[in-house]
Amino acid sequence: MRNVALIVGSLRKESFTRSIARAIAELAPAALRFHPVEIGNLPLYNQDLDPDHPPRPWVEFRDRVRGLDAVLFATPEYNRSIPGALKNAIDVGSRPYGKSVWSGKPCAIISVSPGAVGAFGANHHLRQCLVFLDMPCMQQPEAYIAKVTDVLDEQGRVKPGRTRDFLETFATAFADWVEHLAHTHASAA
Repeated sequence: MRNVALIVGSLRKESFTRSIARAIAELAPAALRFHPVEIGNLPLYNQDLDPDHPPRPWVEFRDRVRGLDAVLFATPEYNRSIPGALKNAIDVGSRPYGKSVWSGKPCAIISVSPGAVGAFGANHHLRQCLVFLDMPCMQQPEAYIAKVTDVLDEQGRVKPGRTRDFLETFATAFADWVEHLAHTHASAA
């Protein structure tokens, strides 16, 4: 069993992105257990507070992510990039320098939009951050969920059909990715 941090870039309780993230967690193989890690209560990162006086929410966030095996990022697109709350969470987790909670954790990204592009810009901006953070990011299948309002029902659940089938395929590929990297790291040790 691999424990996965589920980090949603949208703070809205009933966001489309949260609905898609929840669907992936439900459709994933039993080998993965998802743990939502909330980012909305994190004070903005300020290096003056690290390492001697980090706010309690930073410490709790870092400890939570550090204890998990992998990360699934689900993000909407704000102004052709990732939301500020998600970037702040990435910064909080990456500091103090040399003590990043992200380093080496396998990850995947799914981006969600009511528009036609599927938050492509946010997806790729996030990938840029992950390269620097030394997070091996699953490359295929890429996941851009466009026109999300067409695939969700009134309760925010993914309707049966092609998107639901794709989310299941994505979740299975992610489980394989996480397991592959776990075995690769175990062999190297």
